[in-house]
Amino acid sequence: MLELNIKNETSKLRVVVLGSAVNNGPTPKVEEAYDPKSLEHILAKTYPIEADMVVEMEAFNSVFQKYGVTVLRPEMIENYNQIFTRDIGFVIDDTFVKSNILPDRERELDAIQYVIDQMNPLKVVRPPEEVHIEGGDVMLWNDYIFIGTYKGSDYASYITARTNMHGVKFIKDLFPNKIVKEFDLVKSRIEARDNALHLDCCFQPVGKDKGIIYKRGFREEADYMFLVNLFGKENLFHITRDEMYNMNSNVFSIDTNVVVSEKNFTRLNNWLRANGFIVEEIPYAEISKQEGLLRCSTLPLIRD
Repeated sequence: MLELNIKNETSKLRVVVLGSAVNNGPTPKVEEAYDPKSLEHILAKTYPIEADMVVEMEAFNSVFQKYGVTVLRPEMIENYNQIFTRDIGFVIDDTFVKSNILPDRERELDAIQYVIDQMNPLKVVRPPEEVHIEGGDVMLWNDYIFIGTYKGSDYASYITARTNMHGVKFIKDLFPNKIVKEFDLVKSRIEARDNALHLDCCFQPVGKDKGIIYKRGFREEADYMFLVNLFGKENLFHITRDEMYNMNSNVFSIDTNVVVSEKNFTRLNNWLRANGFIVEEIPYAEISKQEGLLRCSTLPLIRD
């Protein structure tokens, strides 16, 4: 039995589901793109190839091995993208929540059913149909649950809007003892530099009191100021529009002092080291072309 336990983003990691790039399938057609960044690379004929992405994911896996983390992988679906396990489910405290994901991606949940079978069935939850919620929008910070959403009246027309207000209410009802704070995110169907696909595209805590943030990812300044006031401006690393596009806030913490980061994030990695973090740099630039990075590729199950 897996004794699930996730209370924040940075405590020592024990067990994680890491996605897979094996048998990833052909480059999607233009009409199959789920986000503007993937579309950009499909059109430019620079979409990543499987061999390169496998190398990047194995570099990530080797860091987990170095720190003694138990790594579970999804069962392989032929010719199918299974990199971004963060989208398909998430753990809050001791409860596993299955995401109501885009219908085309339902098979990804089936591929980790062997993992779900090791959980207490009373602690596995599937939200009702009207609830849209994905793991990239759900971020735990001890007493807080931060949730990215989109409050525009045109929500239904945005494939880049992944978590709705029904999702926020569902989490509030499920975890009444937590402080649930939603953030209204900037979305774009056509410009990846102006699209915060998930909350972790414009914010993520690191360590015990720090964070990485992109101010213009929030539709309301009050939402940005909430985080500034909570963490302290001096504890936040502000990324630029291009750094947001390159997914600088989508790093991954193995411990309060260990961060896995993309090797090209020079400015961020220098700041992390200056603040006492061990930075494990790996190549992940090819996978980032799909508008996802390190946090997106992981589904943590147990932290201390």
